[in-house]
Amino acid sequence: MTTKPFVPLSSYREYPLEEMRARLREFYEDVRRRRTVRDFSDRPVPRDLIEDAIRVAGTAPSGANLQPWHFVVVSGADTKRRIREAAETEEREFYEHRASPEWLAALEPLGTDSNKPFLETAPYLIAVFLQKYGRLPDGRKVKHYYPVESTGLATSLLITALHRAGLASLTHTPSPMKFLNEILDRPSNERPFLLLVTGYPADDAMVPDISRKSLAEYTTFIED
Repeated sequence: MTTKPFVPLSSYREYPLEEMRARLREFYEDVRRRRTVRDFSDRPVPRDLIEDAIRVAGTAPSGANLQPWHFVVVSGADTKRRIREAAETEEREFYEHRASPEWLAALEPLGTDSNKPFLETAPYLIAVFLQKYGRLPDGRKVKHYYPVESTGLATSLLITALHRAGLASLTHTPSPMKFLNEILDRPSNERPFLLLVTGYPADDAMVPDISRKSLAEYTTFIED
């Protein structure tokens, strides 16, 4: 078994305490503005913004540093149309047959239904895949550890990076999503994690009037 050498931690930066507080406050004030958007503009987005956002996602921690994710960036009109058609087929089945009354009631305040025009309107769809296992050049399998958790961390960074750049996004998870493997020609060791829609919001975009929980509602501090 080979062991990779360790190197000094040269990238860490320590800040004065007040600067730490200021940096966190500024970051919080920025990310708290983020909203899930379903009304997108078709305005073009430079590809380099998407590339840099995905580079941010690639810095996420992962089980054994195996980075078990793959991002497929779709901008072609024909492929977006095919994805929309397949997604809406699954969504109709969900809304009409698979979803429980409780689930539909939970979705009702968000105003969602099986119609997904944003899949064609937005300039980019980013299909996020988790790799259940990897492949060495000679074809042997490499077990991936915590691929779901790792891919979730990377996706969270991607969403935040897109917001930081000034773009809106929407996480879309039709179930099942196997059609993404077929349309995007992805191998069997990859499983669709989610479809991230991104671009500029439409000028008349509307969002639900909802709020987030307070810190006290989702945090417990234990000090002894």
